[in-house]
Parts: sequence; structure tokens; C-alpha cells
Amino acid sequence: MKRNSVIIILLSVIIIGGLVYYRINKNKEKAAQQNGPRGARSAMKVYGKVVQGQPFSDFLSLSGSIEADEQIELHTEVSGIVESINFSEGGKVSQGQTLLTINDAELQAQLAQAVTRNNLAAENERRAKLLLEKEAISQEEYDIASADFRTAQSQIQLIRAQLSKTVIRAPFSGTIGLRNISKGSYVTPTVNLAQLVNTNRLKVSFSIPEKYANKVSVNNEIKFNVQGVAGDFTAKIYATEPAVEANTRTLLVKAITSNTSGNIIPGTFANIIFPLETLDNGLLVPAEALIPIQNGKMIFVLKNGLANEVLVETGARTDKDVLVTSGIQEGDTVLTSGVMSLRNGSPVNVTLQ
Repeated sequence: MKRNSVIIILLSVIIIGGLVYYRINKNKEKAAQQNGPRGARSAMKVYGKVVQGQPFSDFLSLSGSIEADEQIELHTEVSGIVESINFSEGGKVSQGQTLLTINDAELQAQLAQAVTRNNLAAENERRAKLLLEKEAISQEEYDIASADFRTAQSQIQLIRAQLSKTVIRAPFSGTIGLRNISKGSYVTPTVNLAQLVNTNRLKVSFSIPEKYANKVSVNNEIKFNVQGVAGDFTAKIYATEPAVEANTRTLLVKAITSNTSGNIIPGTFANIIFPLETLDNGLLVPAEALIPIQNGKMIFVLKNGLANEVLVETGARTDKDVLVTSGIQEGDTVLTSGVMSLRNGSPVNVTLQ
């Protein structure tokens, strides 16, 4: 009985050992087939792209607003009844054009009274001067007569200044808006009569992040577009704030543009394209070729049939490509597919895109 058990155990060990030996040999054969006669790994099929220098323009996309070059609310400096309105709503007006007049009958009466007093004061001053020359009056009496004459003249000037305020004139040429008064209305300095806007030139106002503030220069050109108006427009920077805004960490910039066609309406939203730099020979690689690593970014470059790791520095990007500022040279073949599965020194079979 014991002998049979020993035989069974020995047979079991032999069978198990044979199976293990068979499996080991099979694995060796499979590895030999995969690695080739020299034990080398098979080349991985990937896509690649030969890097060629090309013109590249870097820019910022910003939001801004359109403002009128000049825009005011019209107010009167004196109170009174509107006597005439000399403009059409939404019409063009010229600088100095009379827009509105206020009844000045009371001031005209005051002026006539002041002129009469002035004439009398002038005659009294003339007589006093003759009497002073004959030493018939004292110097003090003449001085009083002379002061009365100058006071009468000042009163005339004051009334005429008030009369000039009854006529509202356009301070600059532009388009006048909807009026808020009618003929016969009683107006005061607080009443907004209408709005006057110069739309021949427009201001483009936008804010740029502080990291790009040193890129802003007076007379630099920007491009912009507005909703509802086809095409892009250009504007020239004419001024900036002297300091960065502390809360938003941005710099306010204003540019000027012509609007002779009148297509752009002040107050609308603008999409700003702010140029940063232009390169004649920029090296662009597909975004999928970049691999983020702890110290930055790297890409795989083909070298002697092998994938070679290269650390790179990048700049701006487009929808598909990224600008590489250092790490590669023109003519290098950058691997663009399967990069996450590659290792430094891996053999590759590259198909150029």
C-alpha cells in the first residue's frame, strides 16, 4: 500500500515538472519570436511630422467696448421757457449751430434798463471830470462818479452774459439724439435736453493683463470686430492709464478709430485682437506631441530610428499647434502619435504626416 502511494507521488511530481518545463520552453520561444534573433524589440508604428519654420503671429483675444469720441448731455445754464428748438432728432449738427433758445424778454428789459443807467453814469462821469479840472469838486466826488460809471458798464456785461446763456449752441459737430423737451417747456439746469454724440471717430476701450502691460505702446495698431457688422476694423492706441488697476491687475488702454461710414454704434461690445509678437521662423508642433512632466514639457524626436526624449519650452498656441521656443531645431522629426506608450530609446517605425 505504501509502495503504491510512493509511486503515485513520484508520477505526479514528474507530470508537474514536465508541464512546467514545457511552459518555460514555450515562453522562451515566444520571446525569441518577438525580440528577433538578437533579442531586439519590434519597432512601434507611430506618426511623425518634420518641423519646418514658418511665420507666426502671437496675439491676445480680449473684450472691450466702443465709446464715442465726444459725448455729452445738453443742459441749459439758466431757467426759462423754451422759445424755439432748432434741430431734428437724430440729425447732424455743426459746431456752433444754435440748437435751442430760451425766452429772454425779462433779460432784454433788464439790459435796456442797464443801458439807460450806463448812459446817465457816463454823462455824470464826464461832467465830474470837467468840474475836477476846474477844481470845482474834490477828487473824491469824481472818484464816486467814475465808480458809478464802471459799475453800470459791468452790469451791462453781466446781463449780456446771461443773455448768451439763453441760446444753446452745439459745442462740437455730431449727431443729436432724442429730445426730452418741447417748445414751451419750462427748463432748468438739471433737465437733460438731449444727447450729442460725435460718431465720426470712436474710442475702443479695453483692459490688458498686467503681464502684457509692457507690450502696450502708443501708436500700436489693434484689430477688432463687433457683432452685426461684417469684417475686422483697425484702431490705433493713443493713451493708457499710468498705473495697473490694483483690484483686477489689468491696465486700461484706449485706441481711436475712424467711423465715417457710421456702421459702428457707440456702446457696443468689441472683440479685441491685440498683437504680441511676430516671428518669421517659428517652430510649431502639434499639441498632441507634447507630454507634461514634472519639470515642464517634453516631446519625442526621431533619432537613428529610435524615439529620443527632448525637454522643450513652449510659448503661444493656436487651435492645433504649439510654438516651441527651445529644445528642437528646424528639420527635426517630432513623433505625434502613441507618445504616451513610448520610452526613451524605443525603436519606432515612423509614418510622416
